[in-house]
Amino acid sequence: MRESYGDRLFYAANYTLLTLAALTCLFPLLHVLALSLSDPTAVLAGKVNIVPIRPRWDAYVQLIEGTSVMRSFGNSLTITTVGTLLCMLFTILAAYPLSRSYFVGRRTLTLAIVFTMIFSGGLIPTYLIVKSLGLVNGYGALWLPALVSAYNMLILKTFFEGLPEELIESSRIDGCSEWRLLTRIVLPLSGPVLATLTLFYAVGFWNSFMNVLIYIHDSHKTNLTVMVQQMISSQMLEDAAALRKDEVERLTTPEGLKAAAIMILILPMLAVYPFIQKYFVKGVMIGSIKG
Repeated sequence: MRESYGDRLFYAANYTLLTLAALTCLFPLLHVLALSLSDPTAVLAGKVNIVPIRPRWDAYVQLIEGTSVMRSFGNSLTITTVGTLLCMLFTILAAYPLSRSYFVGRRTLTLAIVFTMIFSGGLIPTYLIVKSLGLVNGYGALWLPALVSAYNMLILKTFFEGLPEELIESSRIDGCSEWRLLTRIVLPLSGPVLATLTLFYAVGFWNSFMNVLIYIHDSHKTNLTVMVQQMISSQMLEDAAALRKDEVERLTTPEGLKAAAIMILILPMLAVYPFIQKYFVKGVMIGSIKG
């Protein structure tokens, strides 16, 4: 069907607006990257926009040598990896039985889970429970309350319900047990939605801030998000920048160190996202429009 002049004009306006929106989102990232790589004199003079001026890696070297950023990076990696694996495991174990029509009480349990999306105990009762379990100042305090997201569980449940019933029945006739059916049939067919939920959980744990402030009191256990916030709001970066002021070639600025710390914080998610992005929209839509 041939496009009319109005259609072409509409598409051109759409592409123009979307391109401008994308550039608006990209500009702050490029500006921070340029600040982290630019020469300190250019940063102090305010000449840096989105292109690094006389690029150098001194801010990153100084940040790694002068602060505990790598330790916090390792803590974030531990929190994210273990937390994501646990959450995916328990989300699957919750969603699969609730998706089976022969599971007794599935409707009641589903309504109870949906109820938690509307009403919650609140911060203080949650803290008291976590404290009574002896999880304060440990990563279990971050993992246990977030073990199953009701929203993510419902997406996965809906996806499981949309799988062909004939496939499930034929597997049963061939003698598949529930565990074998789940691991050999259901999960291999659920790649897009599993990748999407994995990204949801991973981003949530990587960006954990308030829960770490509330439950983790040992500075050696804080994650990268909290550390970067503390660095930006304290004298830590000024101290790191002045660590080697006697070496002119290693001179850095607090602004450059702040930008480098922000880049270290966001780069892991930026590196992972392109590999999962192709599943992202497909996984959410499949899990949301059926049932």
